[in-house]
Amino acid sequence: MSSPNITELTSVVLEVERHVADSGWDQPSQVYALADTGDLLAREPALAPHIGDSPPGSLTPVEQEPLPAGRLDEVLAGIGWPPEVLGCVLVTELVVLPPSAEQEAPYSDEEIEYWAANHPERQDVRLAVGVTRSGLHASCLRVRGDDELVVDPDLADNLIDGLLATFQ
Repeated sequence: MSSPNITELTSVVLEVERHVADSGWDQPSQVYALADTGDLLAREPALAPHIGDSPPGSLTPVEQEPLPAGRLDEVLAGIGWPPEVLGCVLVTELVVLPPSAEQEAPYSDEEIEYWAANHPERQDVRLAVGVTRSGLHASCLRVRGDDELVVDPDLADNLIDGLLATFQ
């Protein structure tokens, strides 16, 4: 089993985000296990026609069951991976507000979600974050209504930490 590199991880994160984007917006959070393609094909040869030719050490995303309802940090805390999983990718939709909105935010969790969802300056974004067992991370972000993807490894430090914790 080889160790993936950052370029491979970034490519897979972009691939997964595009796959989810094909289903449109308002999708639930989704998680994908990352498997070494060669190992996966050795265990499941019937997948070869679906995967095609891949260079040694490449990663294949494997969609997992839908995540249970609840706060994302709490849901991630309940995930653990077997040793053959080299990494994972999470795709989630978030509401982003400008920093100026912070001072007018309500204090209770129940109120803040409604308030943020109805704020006039809100932006809906889809965030894809990938990590490997070895600690590499990559992420990208798409704003609703914009086809451009922002690729930056440090878009979501808390999610990166939460995903890395699933390998401990």
